[in-house]
Amino acid sequence: MFDSDKPKARRPTPPFDPRFPNQNQTRNCYQNFLDFHRCVQKMNRRGKSTQPCEYYYHVFHSLCPSSWVQRWTEQIQDGTFAGKI
Repeated sequence: MFDSDKPKARRPTPPFDPRFPNQNQTRNCYQNFLDFHRCVQKMNRRGKSTQPCEYYYHVFHSLCPSSWVQRWTEQIQDGTFAGKI
């Protein structure tokens, strides 16, 4: 997938998303995490490159605490993730 071991490069702030106008960006974080995994799944199913999914990856990595991402990833691997991917 995407190499998370790379040195932390400065990422620009994600652009404004009108679906999440409030200061609390928790839902925006979660939605972009789901969108990334849906995108990867769909692209892999079609046999295409997952490069277009990088946008979601960078957005959720900018917005989400790493502990949440780690926990959600573990839940996906264990088959216990509550989100619909």
